[in-house]
Amino acid sequence: MSKRSINGDDFTAMVLAGAEKLQQHAEHVNSLNVFPVPDGDTGTNMNLTMTAGAGELRKNSSASIGQCAGVLSKGLLMGARGNSGVILSQLFRGFGRYATQYEELNTQQFAAALQTGVDTAYKAVVKPVEGTILTVAKEAARHAVYLARRTNDINELMTEVLAKAKEALAGTPELLPVLKQVGVVDSGGQGLVYIYEGFYEYLMSGSLADSAKGQAVSAAVPAVPAAPPAKLETKPQRIQASAQSQLSTEDIEFFYDMEFFINRQLGGTQAADFDEDQFRKALSVNGDSIIVISDDETIKVHVHSRAPGEVLNLALLYGEITQIHILNMREQHRELLTAGMDIAPSPDVFAEIPEEKSAAAEPAVPPADDLAPYGFIAVSSGDGIAEIFKSLGIDVVLAGGQTMNPSTEDFVNAISSISAKHVYLLPNNSNIVLAAQQAKELLEGEREITVIPTKSIPQGIAAAFAFQEEESVETNTSGMLEALSRVTSGQVTHAVRDTKYEEMNIKSGQYIGISNSKIVAAAENLLGASQALLASMLESGDEIVTILTGQDADPETTAALESWLEANYPDAEVEVHEGGQPIYYYLFSVEA
Repeated sequence: MSKRSINGDDFTAMVLAGAEKLQQHAEHVNSLNVFPVPDGDTGTNMNLTMTAGAGELRKNSSASIGQCAGVLSKGLLMGARGNSGVILSQLFRGFGRYATQYEELNTQQFAAALQTGVDTAYKAVVKPVEGTILTVAKEAARHAVYLARRTNDINELMTEVLAKAKEALAGTPELLPVLKQVGVVDSGGQGLVYIYEGFYEYLMSGSLADSAKGQAVSAAVPAVPAAPPAKLETKPQRIQASAQSQLSTEDIEFFYDMEFFINRQLGGTQAADFDEDQFRKALSVNGDSIIVISDDETIKVHVHSRAPGEVLNLALLYGEITQIHILNMREQHRELLTAGMDIAPSPDVFAEIPEEKSAAAEPAVPPADDLAPYGFIAVSSGDGIAEIFKSLGIDVVLAGGQTMNPSTEDFVNAISSISAKHVYLLPNNSNIVLAAQQAKELLEGEREITVIPTKSIPQGIAAAFAFQEEESVETNTSGMLEALSRVTSGQVTHAVRDTKYEEMNIKSGQYIGISNSKIVAAAENLLGASQALLASMLESGDEIVTILTGQDADPETTAALESWLEANYPDAEVEVHEGGQPIYYYLFSVEA
């Protein structure tokens, strides 16, 4: 069956089929994690990301592939979790940018859209690594561009794209030695191949499986439960407390918090042409914190205004207003003060995505006089670790970690909940850094944000300790980055499969010690693995050693570990705290 082009309906069906295929095989993708640990999460992250995008596309499908690709891009962008999810969102973000001008795509245009996606994804990664999902996407797109000059059949093109993606996936162990050593292909690349398989199967059959038609894209398969949005754990903020107590209710100038949609399709022939810049300027006369996201059918609006009637009258010029929410922030402030709560309210982020910012956009932040100088967001796994971060002055703790990566949207929401001039993000996991950086990019021009690329909980704690509120942003950023270099991180978990790593033959069920992303110890008992790991981390013997106990650590092993450290490293300063983290029996920090 030959097909010369694909439109929005075709693309929607391809995406739903791809999302369904990925959901079916998410556990297999998880199993390809390089380390044999019980927290392989690439499949889960890609699944949740793709589910978010497919869900948006299901709600906002169109016959135009340009519009559908834009909807998918927005859904993926805000639902992106983990490095694999962020890269996936960037692949389709570039695809959407190219496709936006078309109602349908022929073979050459489809290939060009794939290539634009690859270019966008490579630019989004500071240090692209070959042998990953990037390589699979690149080789498939490059082959598509080559073949598109020789065929006008979309089905033939997709057949070749899938075959090339599989070939590139099979070659990833040759590009990334650790994959070859462990005997697996790249997990992110495998996830992308499953998505392409869904694309191919729809094009070949012309129909969707029943599961893809129904609830499949709204929830993950049972083996991979869809994680809820990351929980925001907020503390009574030392920074914001004084700001709220000193703020007079009457000082809230734009006190009506308004959120609504304008349905352009229901505006009739009298609806005015929409000029986004002019609309923003009109809203700014009596308002601030302006967010406007528009497409051909819908305009999403958020504004703080002192004249809600004028805002609604202005909106009515462009269509019918729906889903109106108006909050009186002065009333909310009075209730907070009356209740004795010395905490600033946490404003919700309106809409699924921040808009593409223009030079005319008003900053979506409170007036400068109301802002604290600094705000902090940290990612934490375990109640005890969350409490440690709060005690160090962290304003918002995002519950997450290796098995539940916060999404870009979670970071955006958290940033928006803090009334601070400059916000620091501590992702505390190498798989979360990209999502944090993407949130920063989305809010560029609105908020001052610095991502400190902490790749472990110990690094996050060290960075928080290094912060000095009276110092400048430059000095604090430099100090925190320097603090990361003084910390060596380690963790102890157990192997979930047999594997060979460097010179070690690791058996399923053994305890393994990991330091700086390398397995350095394997033992039959927890104490032995922990001792071997710490011995590899301690160099001079007089370092500061911090032990964070996990939810499955037993007190007897912990006590024995303390005694061993005291006997073998008498000059070391040892601290033990209850971390409560899952999966990892112990997290170790060794600081010179």
